[in-house]
Amino acid sequence: MLTRRDALMALAAVASWFNLKGSAAERADIMGSSAFDWTSIPVTPTKIGSTRKFFQVPTATLDELECHVTTLNPGETPHPPHKHPDEEIVIIKEGTVEFVMNGQTHTVGPGSVVFQASNQLHGCRNVGSTPATYHVVKWNSPGMLKKGNG
Repeated sequence: MLTRRDALMALAAVASWFNLKGSAAERADIMGSSAFDWTSIPVTPTKIGSTRKFFQVPTATLDELECHVTTLNPGETPHPPHKHPDEEIVIIKEGTVEFVMNGQTHTVGPGSVVFQASNQLHGCRNVGSTPATYHVVKWNSPGMLKKGNG
């Protein structure tokens, strides 16, 4: 039988755990307001172009927020069409990129924005004659990474 003392000890332990964990805004691993200079982000060459990884970290409201920039050489694709639980936004910086989303094809250029919904098949390819560069912002809502979805 649970005694009053046992209940108080359990409550104190839970309160202590929450206090140690701290609020999201107080945690050291949470990204706060930040600025990232394009020229300070290292460029990593790939066999299809290059990539720049700006960040992939938790925020006060998300389990993970990621931003990277991919440059694709003409005719290249970063990977076969795929789907994943997280959502993402792709912003075209330069070049012409063809996106296939659930069987529909969209060709977009500089300044265009593409939204990739959760668990919908998508892929892209540089269909232009010059390198295509695009920013990818994707996120994992609370609990998604714990479920093994990230």
